[in-house]
Amino acid sequence: MTTVLEMRARLTGPGGPFEIVEETVFGERMRVFKNRPRSLRELLVASSAHGAKEYLVQGDTRVRYADHVRMVASLAAALRERYGIGRGDRVAILAENRVEWPLSFWATMSLGGIVAALNGWWTADEIAYGISDSAPKLLIADRKRLARAGRVDVPVLEIESGFEELLAHADGAALPDDPIDEDEPAVILYTSGTTGRPKGALASQRSIIGFVQTTTLSGAESVLADVMAGRAQLPDPANRPQTIFLATPPMFHLSGLYANIVLQLTMGGKLVIRPGRFDPEAVLQLIEQERVTAWAALGSMGPRVATCPTLEKYDRSSVENVGFGGAPTTEAVQELIRRAFPNAKHNLGIGYGSSESVSTAATIRGVDYDRYPTSTGRPVATVEIEIRDPEGKPVPEGAEGEIHLRSPYLMLGYWNQPEATRETLKPGRWLATGDIGRLEDGLLYINSRARDMILRNAENVYPAEIENRLEKHPAVREAAVFGVDHPEWGQEVKAVIVREPGTRPDPAELARFCGETLAAYKVPTRWEIRDEALPRNPSGKILKNVLAGEAPSTFVED
Repeated sequence: MTTVLEMRARLTGPGGPFEIVEETVFGERMRVFKNRPRSLRELLVASSAHGAKEYLVQGDTRVRYADHVRMVASLAAALRERYGIGRGDRVAILAENRVEWPLSFWATMSLGGIVAALNGWWTADEIAYGISDSAPKLLIADRKRLARAGRVDVPVLEIESGFEELLAHADGAALPDDPIDEDEPAVILYTSGTTGRPKGALASQRSIIGFVQTTTLSGAESVLADVMAGRAQLPDPANRPQTIFLATPPMFHLSGLYANIVLQLTMGGKLVIRPGRFDPEAVLQLIEQERVTAWAALGSMGPRVATCPTLEKYDRSSVENVGFGGAPTTEAVQELIRRAFPNAKHNLGIGYGSSESVSTAATIRGVDYDRYPTSTGRPVATVEIEIRDPEGKPVPEGAEGEIHLRSPYLMLGYWNQPEATRETLKPGRWLATGDIGRLEDGLLYINSRARDMILRNAENVYPAEIENRLEKHPAVREAAVFGVDHPEWGQEVKAVIVREPGTRPDPAELARFCGETLAAYKVPTRWEIRDEALPRNPSGKILKNVLAGEAPSTFVED
């Protein structure tokens, strides 16, 4: 039986379509794809070959590839001439999923600018921080989020009132042609940090192109392995049907930006966009209406759709591929998806990566995922994975430790945070992920319960940020926050509060207080209020495993 790794060897060998060679990247010898675009603008230019195919669909708005390139060229000219956007300038995008998001992204990329992808769920305080940190020349935002942000001290392009004019600013303009180096910065993706403020992971042109190439190769390996094993027929490239991808992950998220906006353009796919709050029945309606073939069901999205009371009312037969991400998915959830989308039951998959890794580091799909449902797969081509102990030494196979990654596609660093960058990017450009896992028979397994980070609906929530806020409340002496299992969200946020003597803190009031400066998904939904001090170890660290009931406290303070 031909394995995925044997397919990889054929595809990446000398003369192969994904030939891999060794080059120096930031002073380190690494394996890279010999034939690769050097900028995201090259991907945009190449996409014009898809001509009359639709790229972006949102309600009655349907943008074909040829029209998309024309619209982006006009918008890029407007950004340059009206706002002075050029190489290295930041353009912040703060908006719900809508057609204007990818148009703004591609126009900024064509100019060699940097997109600061601001979290659309942030509060006014968080938005102000993101704008201050990224210092954009321009903020492109929708009306709802501008109202939430309040006063903004940078030039603003409101999507609802000013965007359409810019799309007609220079009809017939050519795309910019100034040189762009592959290691120039392209995107700032904000990820919560243990310091209590988000950190901006800075991805390069090379990084995002690497995401596309490694993902494309992984798909080719899997398809060809299925063909060689007799499970599928070799597809005809000339008659390959267009992938119709449902874009429900937020576009400020790795999955929404790199896997949806960039990857689908490169593959000639159709991106079906639905603005507004996630609605399971509306998703089912779109799947039927647009004949969606692929969907990334992050967090609770999959279970919510699979258990929707009106599920059987809608035709889901077009869906052939469903992917997961953000956290390992339970076997129960996998089975729910198989029942809801029977034509995708042998084409489920999951990938492991982060804003810091940029490219997916490991992935698994199809029959392999059926066989190893608790794994996140094998390392993708050009990516190395090591499991290390607390002293930074590699551990034996099967032993748990911190996952470290090395590839040409890691973030350049955290924007404006050199110390945090040094703590995360180790010598040799190894990324310390902070995740706990193990390698067995070449497969990566993640112990999501071992990390301090909470994964709620595939969104990263760091306890320190919430604890810092809670301890500003006059009725709170100290606070500890951690994740507890939740059947729909994966995890929910629990806060243990030690109250100030003589006070009677109310959980509803504490939740409102948190919500003043924190996004809704970070606000605790479980509360415990106590009088006794939090359990700590001799160094003063709070023993959250004791609070969670996972271990007894063995430390007695004299």
